[in-house]
Amino acid sequence: MRAVSTGLLLLLLVAQVSAQALLETSTNAGKVKGIWNLDRTVTSFKGIPFAAPPVGDLRWKEPRPAKPWSGVLMCDQFSASPVQNKPEPFAMWTEEFIAPPEPLSEDCLYLNVWTPAKSPKEKLPVLMWIYGGGFVSGSAACAVYDGEALAKEGIIFVSINYRVGVFGFLSHPDLTKESGKNASGNYALLDQLAALKWIKANIAAFGGDPDKVTIAGQSAGSFSVQALVASPLSKGLFRGAIAHSGASMGKFSKKLSDAEKIGTELTQKVSSTNIAALRNLPADSVWKLASTLPYGSFAPITDGYVLPDDIGSIFKNKKHNDVALIAGWATGDAALTGQPKSATEFKAWASATYPDKQSELLKAFPAGTDQEALQSQNKLGNLNFAGYADHVWATNNTSNSYLYQFSYVPTDKPGFPNYGSFHTSEVPFALHTLSKWNRPWKYSDYAVEKFMSTYWVNFVKTGSPNDSGLPEWKKYDASQPIMELKEKPVLKPGLFKKEFLVLESVN
Repeated sequence: MRAVSTGLLLLLLVAQVSAQALLETSTNAGKVKGIWNLDRTVTSFKGIPFAAPPVGDLRWKEPRPAKPWSGVLMCDQFSASPVQNKPEPFAMWTEEFIAPPEPLSEDCLYLNVWTPAKSPKEKLPVLMWIYGGGFVSGSAACAVYDGEALAKEGIIFVSINYRVGVFGFLSHPDLTKESGKNASGNYALLDQLAALKWIKANIAAFGGDPDKVTIAGQSAGSFSVQALVASPLSKGLFRGAIAHSGASMGKFSKKLSDAEKIGTELTQKVSSTNIAALRNLPADSVWKLASTLPYGSFAPITDGYVLPDDIGSIFKNKKHNDVALIAGWATGDAALTGQPKSATEFKAWASATYPDKQSELLKAFPAGTDQEALQSQNKLGNLNFAGYADHVWATNNTSNSYLYQFSYVPTDKPGFPNYGSFHTSEVPFALHTLSKWNRPWKYSDYAVEKFMSTYWVNFVKTGSPNDSGLPEWKKYDASQPIMELKEKPVLKPGLFKKEFLVLESVN
């Protein structure tokens, strides 16, 4: 009887161990150890270096491989976030959407992995998340970017840091010369590429499939996704892309020569024309100095290396990496496009901006009254921020593409203004992280989180958001179907067909 009991106990122990997610594995730089979640079904590895610290002589250089380490690296906490202004909640963005206030450091090139794999042999699909923040702020450590819930659905979730602001996008003639590529700037995009290369080389050790990687991001993270899809350096590193609220088919990326002028202006602020003068300054001093330049000085550059042409031309000439796509916007994105105008002001703006197309524009975006003008501005703001570019992207894709508009209004936080479907509000629904966002959630919120995160997980697994338990999300084609994500998902063919025709004629 005792032998039977002992045997049964051993079987139970073996079963328990086999049900646990792997806890320790090896990367090409050394061994890493993570921590289990409460039921040991997911292991998180936080703070894995994917590149050498970009400090000293490596400031404003393409990322170098991480230095190998001996022993086992304990990966149980997030790394420092990139240097930026002190992160603080503001407007609609409560602390769950904001980088931790500290630590901030140039030494920030680390990533985080959440895996449900029990062994390295499972070959699970992978989602790599790129944060937003206007290219001047952000962190992989934001609460709403937690990867545990999606990992429980059978994928591996990876979040990455990248350099922002002056450290991520400074161009200068000296940097162009020393690069060996006749290019400078775009270090943030090169960081993202380095993370993708790390995934290609190492994710199998975490139970992932390096050939089933999807990239996703929101706002500046979405513009980054678009830039990576446009870059020839990304070829073969991912098979799908998800772009939340951010895309452009205009002259979004600066010319290298214009970006170099900004860098030269910055060195002149320290009475020099030499990049060494800036390299010798502490990081905080460089950041403060750069903050005296106009907003938008540091952003993606048409450098001839990462981006061989402006992004719009790359897509319109079908030179991009043609991968499966989910792209869309939130109806509150328009709030970022400027102060509302009266009907008279909007008409004057249309006349000044599109002198030959004013009447055509105002037919699609009418301004008979101030209220009508406000509605038109909201629609135009959303379509200019992402919608029209998403339409062009999907139209020029041969791979399956799916477009959405997020219009669900999250439950109010008591004592807090209702900002509606605000910019970034869809992220916790897609990433299944409402539990990380402190609000008195209702059934309707959880229902949206369930169907939206399921669509996203399906796409990561198969390249299609669909399964038998959800309303069919038809791929984008001549009928221009857009999935409206509200209390229930509703497919709306031709939702903005008239507006897209007008925007095509004026762009």
